[in-house]
Amino acid sequence: MTDGLDSLAVRLATPGQADLLKINLVGLVTIVRKEVSRVMRIWVQTIVPPAITMTLYFVIFGSLIGRRIGEMDGVPYTLFIAPGLIMMAVITNSFGNVVSSFFSGKLQHHLEEMLVSPLSVATIIAGYVVGGIVRGLAVAAMVTVVAMFFADLRVEHPLITISVIVLTAATFSLAGLLNAIFAKNFDQISIIPTFVLTPLTYLGGVFFSIALLSPSWQAIAHINPILYMVNAFRYGMLGTSDISIGSAYAIIIAAVLVLYAAVYWLLRRGTGLRG
Repeated sequence: MTDGLDSLAVRLATPGQADLLKINLVGLVTIVRKEVSRVMRIWVQTIVPPAITMTLYFVIFGSLIGRRIGEMDGVPYTLFIAPGLIMMAVITNSFGNVVSSFFSGKLQHHLEEMLVSPLSVATIIAGYVVGGIVRGLAVAAMVTVVAMFFADLRVEHPLITISVIVLTAATFSLAGLLNAIFAKNFDQISIIPTFVLTPLTYLGGVFFSIALLSPSWQAIAHINPILYMVNAFRYGMLGTSDISIGSAYAIIIAAVLVLYAAVYWLLRRGTGLRG
């Protein structure tokens, strides 16, 4: 009789599937709302600086240097670099948003509370990633407005353009989460952007077509995943690309899956969160 009462008490105290779904949905909305409000609350730091930086790129590389270069891949140089600069802003801001927010959570010790709550690891990851995507797209919109003052922007393939930019933002949001898991201080969250993201972005076809490179350097350039993202986005906007769109989607989706699996496994183990 006692065993039966104990079993009944356990069942009553354990949330059912419907309750867990509701809890995770509320948790997801809460995390996303927190991330978005954080971005919008300090918009002078999160949205405006990238727009100013990209304006300088357009003035220096587009207007001044672009006049001497003329055309690249059959389009004016300023128009050619516009998709690359938009993608550069998306990469740096989606990464930066998640790595700074998640690492701050580690310092404030509220991530442990989320991990021991009924929230699933997938919900926590999704909340931070959506926050990174929102900031990436918000900055992309600002940079696009700036680009329209310098180039006659157009969108040849809307679905490709939207899907590539969202997948790229998700990729680097997950990468930022991975960086934040291993970081032990604020200095370590700047190592990847400085020594990995910046070189790969500049060498990823933002400012040039890889057709200009020698065959050996072209082979090396194809190792860079950012090359596929930039070119797929450029194809979506301008209809021109140095690589096959199928290959680009395969690389981007593979990056999302691998990064998600790594982050999920690390958070389940509590890596970087336990002393």
